[in-house]
Amino acid sequence: MTLDHALEPAVLAPLEDLLLAMADDEFVIGYWDSEWTGIAPLLEEDVAMSSIAQDEIGHARAFYTLLGELTGRDSDAIAYDRPPDAFRHCRLVDHPRTDWAFTIARRYLYETADAVRLAALADSTFVPLAGLVAKIRREETYHLAHAEGWLRRLADARPEGRTRLLAALRSLASDAATVFTPFAGEAQLVAAGILDRPSAALADDWRLGLQPLFDELHLPIPGPPADPSTGRTRHGDGFRWLWGEFTAVRNLDPVATW
Repeated sequence: MTLDHALEPAVLAPLEDLLLAMADDEFVIGYWDSEWTGIAPLLEEDVAMSSIAQDEIGHARAFYTLLGELTGRDSDAIAYDRPPDAFRHCRLVDHPRTDWAFTIARRYLYETADAVRLAALADSTFVPLAGLVAKIRREETYHLAHAEGWLRRLADARPEGRTRLLAALRSLASDAATVFTPFAGEAQLVAAGILDRPSAALADDWRLGLQPLFDELHLPIPGPPADPSTGRTRHGDGFRWLWGEFTAVRNLDPVATW
């Protein structure tokens, strides 16, 4: 399949970087959260978290497919045939899932950041991306509502729930804003109207958006990343384990047609 939308050569590489980052974010957090199926704290959360994880992996597939159409590569190969170091997900989603409070803290931080990012692409001049973003935003609305409901519940669950939530937010603080890690060439995307403003401006908007609820619940707002230069390139042992899990079936027979 080929795209019927002409793109200037200068925007191709940064657009590919953007699509890969967004796809990898959705793919990795989707796989982490799928691990709650069968062990969530409530039966209804087995269903809810499984559904959310499935949505995220579906969104990843859509971004990988669009990237494949730009590059002539197979979307499954992009998702499953790269080594761990070639993934470009943000540090926020790199951590293992640990406990429920950690999962909810990360999910809320990610969903709010993703909402800001998607809004910045809603009127993209790259029409296939704008159309995809419109669909994804409708689904992500429910993900954010679910995360906010649990964030409120844990913040009011004294002492243990709140203690665990605060510990999770502290452990994620230095990586939370890595969703907005700048990438080479993003200025060309802004100039072309594909992205409406730079990553730094998006990060500022995200923090302002967190302020009302975090103030209400007396929660700490994350600061800037500890090391912005490695926000999408430094991956830990937890992700390397996850990579082994989600590539296991495909690697049973790499030349098979699935």
